[in-house]
Amino acid sequence: MAQAGPSSILKHKKKKAGAKDGIRTSKIKKVAEIRSIEALEALATNFEAPQDLQAFADLPISDQTRRGLKKSSFVDMTDIQAKSLPISLKGKDVLGAARTGSGKTLAFLVPVLEMLYRRKWGAQDGLGALIISPTRELAVQIFDVLRSIGGYHTFSAGLVIGGKNLRDERERLSRMNILVATPGRLLQHMDQTIGFECDNLQMLVLDEADRILDMGFQRTLSALLAHLPKSRQTLLFSATQTKSVSDLARLSLKDPVYVSTQEAEQEGSSAMPASLEQHYVVSELDKKLDILFSFIKTHLQTKTLVFLSSCKQVRFVFETFCKLHPGVPLLHLHGKQKQMTRLATFQRFMSMKHAFLLATDIAARGLDFPSVDWVLQVDAPEDAETYIHRVGRTARYESAGKGLLFLLPSEEEGMKAALEKKGISIDKIKIKSSKTQSIENQLQRLAFQDPAIKYLGQRAFVSYLRSVHVQKDKSIFKLEELPLQRFAESLGLPGAPKIKFLNKEIAKRKKNTSHIVANTAPQVQPPKIEESEDDSEESDEDTENLSGHSSSEENESEPSTSKPQVSEKVSSKIRTKYDRMFERKNQNILSEHFNKLVDHAGDRAADDDSDDDFITLKRADHDLDDIELPEHDFHSKRKEKMSGSKKAIAKGGPKGTKLVFDEEGKPHEIYEMKSTEEVFKGHDDVREAGRQHAESERGKLREADVIDRAVAKEKKQEKKRKRKEREREENGDNAGPTLAAAANDDDDYVNPEFDLPSTSESEEEPAPPPKRARASEGKRNNSLADEEELALQLLRSRHKYIT
Repeated sequence: MAQAGPSSILKHKKKKAGAKDGIRTSKIKKVAEIRSIEALEALATNFEAPQDLQAFADLPISDQTRRGLKKSSFVDMTDIQAKSLPISLKGKDVLGAARTGSGKTLAFLVPVLEMLYRRKWGAQDGLGALIISPTRELAVQIFDVLRSIGGYHTFSAGLVIGGKNLRDERERLSRMNILVATPGRLLQHMDQTIGFECDNLQMLVLDEADRILDMGFQRTLSALLAHLPKSRQTLLFSATQTKSVSDLARLSLKDPVYVSTQEAEQEGSSAMPASLEQHYVVSELDKKLDILFSFIKTHLQTKTLVFLSSCKQVRFVFETFCKLHPGVPLLHLHGKQKQMTRLATFQRFMSMKHAFLLATDIAARGLDFPSVDWVLQVDAPEDAETYIHRVGRTARYESAGKGLLFLLPSEEEGMKAALEKKGISIDKIKIKSSKTQSIENQLQRLAFQDPAIKYLGQRAFVSYLRSVHVQKDKSIFKLEELPLQRFAESLGLPGAPKIKFLNKEIAKRKKNTSHIVANTAPQVQPPKIEESEDDSEESDEDTENLSGHSSSEENESEPSTSKPQVSEKVSSKIRTKYDRMFERKNQNILSEHFNKLVDHAGDRAADDDSDDDFITLKRADHDLDDIELPEHDFHSKRKEKMSGSKKAIAKGGPKGTKLVFDEEGKPHEIYEMKSTEEVFKGHDDVREAGRQHAESERGKLREADVIDRAVAKEKKQEKKRKRKEREREENGDNAGPTLAAAANDDDDYVNPEFDLPSTSESEEEPAPPPKRARASEGKRNNSLADEEELALQLLRSRHKYIT
């Protein structure tokens, strides 16, 4: 065992001193860090931005953020960044509005990192900053920028979007300091994930705030805000910012500062990049795809983004154009795709130099596609704000770009007026018909050859009409002016598909028109009462006069015989069936007829008649008119409408006929009834013809029976012959007499189906010798043995005698 000496004591003292020095050094570092953070906080609070502020290095930000910006090549600030960062770094709420591609992402990511750094946020503190994006692709883009500039910080960041594994997100969610999310998936975690708390949230960021605050996300956002604390900093950024008092009140903003890149902004105006060329073309609905395909064929060396109004249209155009081989890569992006497919398409289009991306409005907001040359809007945007976001995918920052808008003749005036309100001027151009290639015949051929293409075309047709139908601005979108039949033909369809929602809309308009006509008629009407659809349809049907005259004319002609009208005082309680019956307007329709049937003279002379006439029936000529009432099988419009349904037609309607075609191509019914002369060929006596037919069939059966018996007999004889040959070969020529095989007890008839020779007959083992032969051989063997025994006995007896 080693003993402690002077050297070990010195080492122990040195270790103690080194540990104390390390503790002292770490304390000094912590104190210095705290002092630097406090100094940075004071500097940011008191910072006044100079007019020539341009570089990120001039801002009061931490070294970690400055190094991350420099590593990602962010040196100089854009206009919106220079105006908003000094305000947001002070902890104030900001409403930022700037044109697309102006760098709004860094304008809110830098304050997020600085706020958490200055408050010494750690993993145990939970969620500190929440960034909400309306689309998944934009959330992924924001998360990538956050990772690139925040690499020198120690915060944990997470991405929560739909389409990803929910279980993996739940396990990591409680450890996140910064969260980038879409509204739907975030609300799902807030409601279902245990341990996910937002009580310590310091900053809320809404990117594309006008989209999140509109009706599409209103309920989701209201539910999200219920989980968040009100004492927080809020940043709202978008290209078209909202100033609605109700929206800002919902977000609990405290004295928000409105920041815009426009120096002299007017209410409702919106600036567009000077390097953006904007044009529009007026085209008929059935010519849009021809113009689009011709544009693709003439712009093969460009990178273009094409916007359509629905997912089904994107799928149809993508599938058909790929089969037409335009000569340039085609991609498609829409909300019905799986998340991994969407991300792969997004990344692929970003890396390609020449391509066409067909997309819905999920690609219209915030996405930074590099070097986009053209933005085509084949379907008109729902409003001017959507137009701004769509066309903003090109001409970003300092690059140039072009935009082309397709408008129908019915959409031109309304869309131009909406854009002029936003201060957007757009030039009209014309497409040369000589350079436009028609693809209608090719689409018809594809729809005929491939049922899947036809089905996609039908769905694209219906989805486009639905997108027009649901738009709010009816000065732009006029469904009744669209050429539906020509549009269906341009998609390659043989006819326009049935549109249920459009039929309902037409029926509703007819119904409202009938109400208006009834209310404006010069007659006493009962007060209007809210009623169900069935009741309203009944009342509509009741207003029709079955006799061909109006009820008002009958009331004037027969005032004494008609029943009293419904009183104007109607109870506000629930109306029963009898209430509706007495409110009908045509209840006096048969009053004249029944009055003629009643013998009023006989009633007046009843007292003069004797008691003998008490049961006497008197017939009289009632002088009825020859005009008969029109027949009507339906009691209400609802039943008449139901009688035309597919179920009713299949149950009681006329049955269809099925046709078959002969070799010459002539159609015939599958079951055709022939006349008696054609069937029996002129025989008058049907029984005689039947007897002759039965006799001919019996003769055919006899002939077939004779043939079958002959075939069976030949097979049986052949089998016997083969068996005898086999026995002869086994026993040899000197074999004893053999008995013939016993004859079968059947009547020499064998079913040919079961009497076929089997494959094992040729490989059959040798048959045993006949019984009689074996018996004679056994007798010979027994007699020889007896003779030998007798000879032995004689020899023994002789030997005894000699001895």
